[in-house]
Amino acid sequence: MYIENIKLNNFRNYNQLDLELNKHINVIFGDNAQGKTNILEAIFLCSFGKSFRTQKEKEMIKFDEDKATVEIFFKKKDRDGKIKIEIGDKKQIAVNGVKIKKLSELLGNINIVLFTPDDINIFKSGPANRRKFLDMMIGQLRPNYVYNLNMYLKTIEQRNNYLRQIKEENKPEEMLEIWEENLAEYGEKVYNYRKLYMEKILNKINGIHSKITDAKEELKIEYISDCFNKEEYLKLLKSRRKLDIIKGFTTKGIHRDDFVIYINDKEVNIYGSQGQNRTVVLSLKLAELKVIFEEIGEYPILLLDDFMSELDEKRRSNFLSNIENTQVILTGTEKIDLPNLEYNLYNVKKGEII
Repeated sequence: MYIENIKLNNFRNYNQLDLELNKHINVIFGDNAQGKTNILEAIFLCSFGKSFRTQKEKEMIKFDEDKATVEIFFKKKDRDGKIKIEIGDKKQIAVNGVKIKKLSELLGNINIVLFTPDDINIFKSGPANRRKFLDMMIGQLRPNYVYNLNMYLKTIEQRNNYLRQIKEENKPEEMLEIWEENLAEYGEKVYNYRKLYMEKILNKINGIHSKITDAKEELKIEYISDCFNKEEYLKLLKSRRKLDIIKGFTTKGIHRDDFVIYINDKEVNIYGSQGQNRTVVLSLKLAELKVIFEEIGEYPILLLDDFMSELDEKRRSNFLSNIENTQVILTGTEKIDLPNLEYNLYNVKKGEII
């Protein structure tokens, strides 16, 4: 799988862009705030239907313009494809010229793995970012996962609203059973997906990390959840009703899932150096890449935002040796040399490719 061409119109700081890409490695370089990451954002938008940088879609429209358009032409092993997204008063998405009604119809057309500077702190920050990593990986492979997760989160919101009504308006506590039954049903399904894909990641990550670190570090992953099955989660919800009413929200469930990575039996978020944290995240992303390949039979596109500055030359070389047969689009502030590799260089200045 690879992207042939990207067309932007009034997207972020681009008036117009028509960019042909190498199906191997593409290096987009330039000073900060020139438009490098905007190109990656456009690709992400066509993969997931949303931005990884903002929840306000109008921020992606060029200043003083009414709408923005992104078109991406891509090739998969069995077909060519085109995604077109128009952002204005409403967002319109078309796949191969046909407007879609549900976001699930977009997911899986362009499979990507994204690395950003914020990912470096995925183990230093709270569990929400680690859940986001799982949700993005599984969501583009199994659209039904997105449905079950969204239904779970919608039900959590409804239960939380009712918990506050019990506290403030003395509503009957027994009514909670309506939402608890649904929570347990959707929660079990989400848990099973996450557990399966964490096992797939674990099967890949240790070999990858061993190569990057010259076999000096061994990784282990512990997946943490309150929701192993429907029956046990129902019991847990009922046992915590009084506490949940006092707090006004649901204190246990898959919305609080997490995972911990250990380097040589020590938690990376506590004992790992900054360099180790960086390398573990890269190993995690490469494991994600290989899991997606195993699922769909071709490699996803690897997006690396300001990646090279995070690694020394040796780790950079070891990393790149793991991404054969993969289209890579990476950004950075400096022009770089990649000996013995096929790649294109693009210099970005003020929303134009020089």
